Amino acid sequence: MSVNIKPLGTRVVIKVQEAETKTKSGIYIPDSAKEKPQRGQVVAVAAGTKDEPMELKVGDVVLYGKYAGTSIDIDGEDYMIMNQSDVLAVI
Repeated sequence: MSVNIKPLGTRVVIKVQEAETKTKSGIYIPDSAKEKPQRGQVVAVAAGTKDEPMELKVGDVVLYGKYAGTSIDIDGEDYMIMNQSDVLAVI
């Protein structure tokens, strides 16, 4: 999966994973009660800087902060652009 966007500095582009529509016990969650997803897959990375080298790579599945980054829509798909430092963990 590739996107026609190249992040700069220490930024990454993350494809947002869809919010869960059903709980583990089988209860469906209405759209109004869904939380903003905080997980996604890295689809593009910048080169990093001399002071902060890029630690993430394309294909990493990551967790990020609830209010981190900027949401963008490319060809009907939801993506986030954020600094590498806003990523909390690689899963």
